Amino acid sequence: MSGSPTHGTGDVREAWGRVTAWLERNDPETLAALGGPGNHAAIREAELRMGLDLPGELRQWLLVNDIDAGRRPDGQACLVALGCEMDIPGGHLLLGLTDIQRVYLSRLGLEEAEPSADPAHPFWRREWVPIAAERDGLYGTFLDTRNGTIGFWDEASGPEEGVYASLFAFFQETADRLEGVSSGDWRGPGRPAEPREPAPRPEDEPIRLWARANGYPVNDRGRIPAHIREAYEMSQR
Repeated sequence: MSGSPTHGTGDVREAWGRVTAWLERNDPETLAALGGPGNHAAIREAELRMGLDLPGELRQWLLVNDIDAGRRPDGQACLVALGCEMDIPGGHLLLGLTDIQRVYLSRLGLEEAEPSADPAHPFWRREWVPIAAERDGLYGTFLDTRNGTIGFWDEASGPEEGVYASLFAFFQETADRLEGVSSGDWRGPGRPAEPREPAPRPEDEPIRLWARANGYPVNDRGRIPAHIREAYEMSQR
């Protein structure tokens, strides 16, 4: 991260209120998909399951709208089972409490099972809480519980930390996008206006082609599992 964010802080309920007010006027179906209010007991259960305390901003947001409140994914659901599609920075599906837990535990489990090559720059940290993600969880948006900043992760090229100064800043820019205005620079210091869209690493493409030809399931992007990489290397000897 290029520096500690010093701007873009405020009451997340105010920023989120701008988002929901716009949706009420222009997109009531998406507003309905955001679900009803969350509750303290469910948030505490999620904290215990994940083994961390959620920051106040995230708690405030989830108490206003928990996308997953009263809903449960079916047994065949993708990793992100209940996310809400809307225009947020970076794209992805906005997550409710159930999907936050599912994605968090999946990302943490993957990092623990196959640790990143550089411990100083892991693909996932225990302190990161996902707030948006694609269905497969390979890329998305996280809140860093250490400092409240918002970043993006992508399996193909690793995470980008401190893109937004806070959850308040992230939702302020979401509201700006919806309203078609710019009410301020809500990004972290020295950050570009839009997050980059990293592409899969070219050097991994031969491995993916070999894996598919030999019956190994592999995604189009993201980290290639260690056992597939090892099998490919053995085949090249």
